[in-house]
Amino acid sequence: MHTPPFRLAQPARLKLSDDELAGTGLRAANACCAPADGSRPPGKRRARLAELDSHLHCSIIGTCLSTHELRRLVPKFTTLDRRDASDQDIHHCAVELAIEGGAAARALHKLLDERYAGAMRRFDKAADDVELLTLWDEALKSGDIPPAYWALMTHPHATLPVRQKAFGDLHMLSHLVGAANRADIRRLVALEEENAVLRDKLERQQSRLQEMSLQHDASIAALNEQIARLAAATTCTAAAEANSGESELQKLRDRLADADQRVALHTSRREAAEQRVHEEREAALALRRSRDQALALLRVVQSECDALEHATVDAANGSGLRRASLENVRGKRIVYVGGRPGSNAALRRLVQSAGGDLIVHDGGVEDRKGLLAAALPGADVVVFPVDCIDHDSMNMLKRVCERQQIDYHPLRTASVASFVELMARLPSARGEQVTRPPASAFCLRHG
Repeated sequence: MHTPPFRLAQPARLKLSDDELAGTGLRAANACCAPADGSRPPGKRRARLAELDSHLHCSIIGTCLSTHELRRLVPKFTTLDRRDASDQDIHHCAVELAIEGGAAARALHKLLDERYAGAMRRFDKAADDVELLTLWDEALKSGDIPPAYWALMTHPHATLPVRQKAFGDLHMLSHLVGAANRADIRRLVALEEENAVLRDKLERQQSRLQEMSLQHDASIAALNEQIARLAAATTCTAAAEANSGESELQKLRDRLADADQRVALHTSRREAAEQRVHEEREAALALRRSRDQALALLRVVQSECDALEHATVDAANGSGLRRASLENVRGKRIVYVGGRPGSNAALRRLVQSAGGDLIVHDGGVEDRKGLLAAALPGADVVVFPVDCIDHDSMNMLKRVCERQQIDYHPLRTASVASFVELMARLPSARGEQVTRPPASAFCLRHG
């Protein structure tokens, strides 16, 4: 492609008037470049290769057809030799055949249509030049240039500005490809020089390897001769040593069998020891967990004993009906659910002597469960021992207390010590709203 068939279109001005087109000297009379209505060629058919501007043939043939395809087709219509002709001669003759028209141009056109039938079907969906340029831009982004170039150049809606833009884009791509090729050529020259150096090095190494191979063959031959002499010398003594060797072999077999038995014995002992170690480790973990639970229970029992001792000491010191350890229950209404009759009576006396009010409900043993919910409104604290109450009553207590925002506390046992310890602990956890103490490390129900 030496001279473009037109000046490239300006960005703000794509279409030319008839007078401007005549002033440019372009061949607007061709069916591909001068459509009858300004946007479509006559007859709404695709343009033929021979109908396109002669300056477009070089770009179309050079871009859309490979040299191998041209070598098979062009010699059929010219005197060029398929094997001896240069690539430039093949390309030049193909362009001339396309310009002349005739059977050669029709064969080239048919070859292009068969090769790019898919692209032509895709571009046939374009209804105007705008959609055609959109498809062309998509092809530029994807790099699939040859099919899109042929489909656009022969499209019925390919106007002069459309062909100008496609030709300009392809022209600029050729410059980019040329610059890349120059860089590739420089890299190729450097690689050829490096290849020559490596080839010389490889030849030297091969000659050295050949020399070493000859030396190796000579050493092998000498060793073979020595082996033959040694074999001849050992043949004489082989018979004498056969008996002694057999006995020695038997001794070695016996020693090996004994060693295998010892290994099997030690292996079984090791496995038994590992099993015992594993069992002892599991037992140690179980003992450690049991010890932790026992320590936690001991701490709770110790706190209960301390609280009960303080209450007993206060009573022995003659402090009257008020007990220092139960000072916080004065004026409070406490609901006690569950427990045992003997301890419940003692608890009622303790609370009343401290100035509080204790309402006892056995959880449904003798008292009706229907009275339990009626006893909760107005209560300040709800207490229930987890070892002397059924699950149904305990769950109902929790739901009612949470709904009515009443503070409730589970006791470890139904003993007086657990109750006294809880009452002694409440002041430190009471603010605007009494909160429950943090859960201990052991289960209140099962220890």
